[in-house]
Amino acid sequence: MTVGRFITFEGVEGVGKSTQLAQLQGALLAAGREVVATREPGGTPLAERIRALVLHDRSEPMPDAAELMLMFAARAVHTENLIRPALARGAWVLCDRYTDATYAYQGGGRGVADEAIEPLARLAQRGLMPDLTLLLDVPVAAALPRARARTAAADRIEGETQLFFERVRARYLQRAALEPSRVRVIDASGDVAAVAARVLAAVQTLESR
Repeated sequence: MTVGRFITFEGVEGVGKSTQLAQLQGALLAAGREVVATREPGGTPLAERIRALVLHDRSEPMPDAAELMLMFAARAVHTENLIRPALARGAWVLCDRYTDATYAYQGGGRGVADEAIEPLARLAQRGLMPDLTLLLDVPVAAALPRARARTAAADRIEGETQLFFERVRARYLQRAALEPSRVRVIDASGDVAAVAARVLAAVQTLESR
């Protein structure tokens, strides 16, 4: 049976995750792989509705605890209804963000303690972790202008301060240092082709395992 692989793309706003995910998707399709490209929060109709609540509902203030639990509600739906079935049939799943993002954004950015995140991660994921996480990294001062140039109306999280994103980036790098065999830090500076080559080199090490 063909073994499915689960690869996640992480990083602060503006590092090029969506672009690099599409580049890798094309390379894997050309190699004859079945590829499922998805994102978080979201990825299924129900999870996308939760995404809209998290990112776009400004009808009243959203407490950090509510944001955290909504993120994991969307993740539970996404994991069970899309990711696990795709992996079971041998597909490669490429996901724009997963649980590392929660530790970075709600943990590092919002200041939510890991002790609050960890039990929700166990409940929502039931042990499922990425085979490889690609952390696309550039300084926040370089990434944010890219992100803000591409959209006229920032969502609740995109509109946060530079200091918020500095905390997010620091937590991402901390997680990469703790799990170097899973999380590969990719220099996301330079042109699309150069970064795509770095991504593909990291993925080829996964294929050889």
